[in-house]
Amino acid sequence: MALHETFSLGVDPELGLQAEVAALNAQFEDATADDVLRAAIRHQFAGGIAMVSSFGADSAVLLHMVAQIDPSTPVVFVDTVKLFPATLLYRDELIEKLGLTDVRTQKPNKDDLSREDPAGMLWMSDTDACCHIRKVVPLAEALKGFEAWISGRKRFQSASRSSLEFFEIDEGRVKVNPLADWTAAEILDYAKTHDLPPHPLVAQGYPSIGCLPCTSKVAPGEDPRAGRWRGQDKTECGIHWPTHGKEVDGSGI
Repeated sequence: MALHETFSLGVDPELGLQAEVAALNAQFEDATADDVLRAAIRHQFAGGIAMVSSFGADSAVLLHMVAQIDPSTPVVFVDTVKLFPATLLYRDELIEKLGLTDVRTQKPNKDDLSREDPAGMLWMSDTDACCHIRKVVPLAEALKGFEAWISGRKRFQSASRSSLEFFEIDEGRVKVNPLADWTAAEILDYAKTHDLPPHPLVAQGYPSIGCLPCTSKVAPGEDPRAGRWRGQDKTECGIHWPTHGKEVDGSGI
């Protein structure tokens, strides 16, 4: 019996999820990214897992891996309506090249935008609130009905991700990080080996790509994510903050 099936037997969902994640991390401690993905997609969470992708700088690698296992795996793409046009074109290019058949584009709720950001300039005064209504809330809506989701985060990307595990708990579901232990060199090697097209902005000095207003070029030697919310004490948009089951809605922005 899969551990996540114990929820229906009277076990506290949070405790059951913690046990499941601990068991999975122990089981796959020395596994490859492909091993982790195949187990998650085909067995542990079959029919109940989605990949979340920004179609950013190195997204092609994980998208390619998922497509090789099952191109019909749901892929959630949050369009904040503040993205670089190049990102939207890149999304369409990868969908066609990789043969992905279930990419779901989720946009912010129009009522939330009308109420909280009618001029579309909230990012200038409160980036956390802007990220919340344009990324966090839409993602929560898109993931309803899924028991797990796949993330492309890696330990090398920032200090806050340095202890990242393959499996973790997020919003009452399991988050899978198959590339957690990959290096930047391994990402580049994989992309080259499989002839994956790079995001067009990478060559222009954007190694980490988010929304247009809050993403700047990165100088040689800088942290790859230095161009995200430059000059602010902010390193994450909010969708990867550990919330462990707290409800996400449009309030408290």
